[in-house]
Amino acid sequence: MYEPIRTKSVHTMADVPADFPHRSREEELDIQLAGHLAALLAVTDELRALGAGSDLDAAADRLAREVARLRGGTPPVRSTAPAVADHHVHALHARAHALAGRALVVAASRADTGAAILAAERMDAHAAEGARSPAPEAEAAADAARELTGAH
Repeated sequence: MYEPIRTKSVHTMADVPADFPHRSREEELDIQLAGHLAALLAVTDELRALGAGSDLDAAADRLAREVARLRGGTPPVRSTAPAVADHHVHALHARAHALAGRALVVAASRADTGAAILAAERMDAHAAEGARSPAPEAEAAADAARELTGAH
């Protein structure tokens, strides 16, 4: 009823050599974790430039060592950008908290205890600093409320 197929399928990949390198799941997770920690290091360097915390120097050094370990000894590029305005400190702490959370998830999935502990410590530190310095919007709302209360 049907003719037999005489040619190879266009979907057969068995004889074709791969023209791009394949990475294992562990290698992909290493790359992803190094990226999250490098981004966290950049935000930490911005906060250090503002003098927004006392433990930021030690944290930045630990982050740099961890990124270098994950990248096979290649040290990360450090931020030398000028400091942003002081009213952005809360936003930087919020961003650092989110980045540390992402790093924690990846570190947990690859069972990297050292990186997971470092990410959790940074999450705690940035959550505490973020709670200590209120958001600019909250300050503006509090000022407006004080003005309205004093108007009566």
